[in-house]
Amino acid sequence: MISLTPIPWLESLGRLLLAIGLGAAIGWDREYDNKPAGLRTNMLVSLGAALFILVPLQSGLAQQDANTIARSLDGIITGVGFVGAGSILREQRVRGLTSAAAIWISAAVGVAAGMGLWPLSLMGTLLAIIILRIIKWLERRLSPRKRTSRAPRQ
Repeated sequence: MISLTPIPWLESLGRLLLAIGLGAAIGWDREYDNKPAGLRTNMLVSLGAALFILVPLQSGLAQQDANTIARSLDGIITGVGFVGAGSILREQRVRGLTSAAAIWISAAVGVAAGMGLWPLSLMGTLLAIIILRIIKWLERRLSPRKRTSRAPRQ
């Protein structure tokens, strides 16, 4: 069970740095492919999610009311939905759904890191990178309808 008591500040820093690093790993894939919502966006989303989890833990609010964490999660999910929507609605067209999904995953990874669930955050990041890299490669190799290369977006 996860403790809802405040944690040492050095551990908080470690959780925040983990969230940033894992968000960077996901964001690097998007940046490498010259996609919207790249490295910095995913790092900031993951950091923000971790902060929104750590605030009630560090302030003692989570000890007073265990539902505080659930409400924080609701807010994170809603906020990330707006960020994701902003990344896909461009020029009257819907594009960038994978980038929006990467933002969503970065937030989830940040939440897990903020809660101190580092194995879960690592597994989530690894699986996201597998999906973004390896599944993309397989998709292109196995689907005759898909183009094998794209010109970078302007």
